[in-house]
Amino acid sequence: MNAPVKIETTLKDWETDQEVRWCPGCGDYAILKAVQRTLPQLGADPANTVFISGIGCSSRFPYYVESYGFHTIHGRAPAFATGAKLANPDLDIWLVTGDGDGLSIGGNHLMHVLRRNVNMQIMLFNNEIYGLTKGQASPTSREGTKSPSTPIGSYDHPARPAAFALGAGARFVGRGFDVSKHLPDVLKAAHAHQGAAFIEIFQNCIVYNKDVFNDFAAPKGAEDQQLWLENGKPMLFAKESKGIALNRDTLSLEVVDVVDGDWEAAGVIVHDVTNRSIAHMLVEMPFGPFPMALGVLYDDPKPTFEAAALAEKAAASEGKEANLAKLLGKGQTWTVDGTAQDPV
Repeated sequence: MNAPVKIETTLKDWETDQEVRWCPGCGDYAILKAVQRTLPQLGADPANTVFISGIGCSSRFPYYVESYGFHTIHGRAPAFATGAKLANPDLDIWLVTGDGDGLSIGGNHLMHVLRRNVNMQIMLFNNEIYGLTKGQASPTSREGTKSPSTPIGSYDHPARPAAFALGAGARFVGRGFDVSKHLPDVLKAAHAHQGAAFIEIFQNCIVYNKDVFNDFAAPKGAEDQQLWLENGKPMLFAKESKGIALNRDTLSLEVVDVVDGDWEAAGVIVHDVTNRSIAHMLVEMPFGPFPMALGVLYDDPKPTFEAAALAEKAAASEGKEANLAKLLGKGQTWTVDGTAQDPV
């Protein structure tokens, strides 16, 4: 999902002259900086990079990145991004959406861009609330969430973005959170993936859902509740004193204690990013009894949508003459005599 030619840039090259209009303390600031710091490391070219968004707080992103950008309509960013990729497959496209924009009005479009495997990075900022419209419950709001639209508490079962992505057929699913130092690593892995790369980013809405992720995403003191996944490495957390094992009787994951660093004796499993079944289990782990699974959960590329479209076009046109006049004159034709002034 990369620009064909890498160039040297700095963070300043990706900053715009636009005033950043998010609430003071919003997690979007941290995500913006993480992206702007990551792009130079990727060798990305501003002239070949496009940020496309829908509607919501997160969707102001294109104004703040010095590249091409398209602030589109509610929920439809995947459709615009697909069109841009088909028109120019060499573009490096970043799609920015939120839990409301992407999973409510845009759920249908998001599902199709994932199942089609269009080559782009998709960042979904999940703050579990509608921030731009003043704090209503969103598709990811937890049961019991009190908001202007659920004053007594939400009884709606929340959507799980990463589980949604896997269910839609995504070939790359990652997770991070706004202030994490590991977020750039997840972005780099997504960019290296050939196909639709989905990244759920937990983002703190300082006004309407403040500190809702603090149990695992607080700047300090929450590290023991984070399971940072790394391909080929054991699933360890809590300073490597605990791990994730597979109970082969129930075919389910469980937390085990690791004694004296012997994770193999504890049965801790080694992360394999190509194992889709384990990825499904990881995104469904209930937080509390389990840590929050973060990093690259699943990464198993397959041919992209635009590659298939170009191959089909090439096969259909092979050996044929590109002659529009001849095409229009083919088959049944007729000639109309007279002028516009003649009676009908």
